[in-house]
Amino acid sequence: MTLRLRAPRRLVAVASAGALALSLAACGGTTKDSSDDSGSKAAAGGEKADPNAPLKKGLKIAFLPKQVNNPYETIVDNAGVAAAKEYGGSAKEVGPSDASASSQVSYINTLIQQRHDAILIAANDQNAVCGPLKQAMAKKIKVVAYDSDTAPECRNVFINQASSEEIGRSEVKLLADQIGGKGDIAILSATANATNQNTWIKYMQDELKKPEYSGMKLVKIAYGDDDDQKSFQQTQGLLQAYPNLKGIISPTTVGIAAAARYIDGSKYKGKVTLTGLGTPDQMRKFIKDGTVKSFELWDPKNLGYLASYAAAALASGQITGKQGETFKAGKLGERTIGANGEVILGPPTVFDGKNIDQYHF
Repeated sequence: MTLRLRAPRRLVAVASAGALALSLAACGGTTKDSSDDSGSKAAAGGEKADPNAPLKKGLKIAFLPKQVNNPYETIVDNAGVAAAKEYGGSAKEVGPSDASASSQVSYINTLIQQRHDAILIAANDQNAVCGPLKQAMAKKIKVVAYDSDTAPECRNVFINQASSEEIGRSEVKLLADQIGGKGDIAILSATANATNQNTWIKYMQDELKKPEYSGMKLVKIAYGDDDDQKSFQQTQGLLQAYPNLKGIISPTTVGIAAAARYIDGSKYKGKVTLTGLGTPDQMRKFIKDGTVKSFELWDPKNLGYLASYAAAALASGQITGKQGETFKAGKLGERTIGANGEVILGPPTVFDGKNIDQYHF
């Protein structure tokens, strides 16, 4: 987090620690760990950045989360809306109540008609939203992906909560440390098309190929669709289908909370280890009663704050989305655009019984 969580202990990724691209929903945020900058160049077009340009007053921006009833997304978006007031703009949150692939399309079309200066989107599907987002960009509306990326050619920049590689690999390490590196494990994800989830899972699978994890076997990737009840049921299904299951990674705040609730009231408490991405407030009870030993996340407020300032910088002409451009993000200081139009918030923090009461979000 970058008004950052000052955790007494910070997880260091097993590989490419500071490299690039979490992105969770939900947590959701994806990044393509690539040096290819074609996406941001396409987004920038022939524009030239003027780093000395002042932030325009009266900018209209809109946050389009995966779903509006997701507590994590609400924290992110509310922080971005508040940040807009700092630079004299106005912001709002709009979006679907479900996280299906095409659910965001109609909202993008409406925001285009309303002539917003910038649209900020946590994509449910990296390609399903591309058509309308390209139409928005053709009308000089800036597009910022946050938390979960679109295809690179469909936005100007992507605000990634942390390096996707760091998140995926660190999740495996966190679980391995708790189960002694042995046993069957499962992943409880959000939606099957969520770009951030799929990128993290790709790195989890790659991490599991290392010799030190030879005693761990990934038996199932389940999808709770970022729905509390479905995630609860998927957890129940995993534990019934795989009686030798030793651990579950749920890289989604909705999923980990639902899974913890199920395990807490079941015979599996103390026998099956759960970790993933969650917020301190939703997971505090489960840490304190021993259902969960540790989990990780970044500060969602800072993610929304950074995304809001990036949108303002784009709409004001300070940046275009090209690698190497810099902008000032209020209290978070100067930020630099990396490869493929990506800006990384910072490394995740591990929460456990020793530090969880230091954080409230």
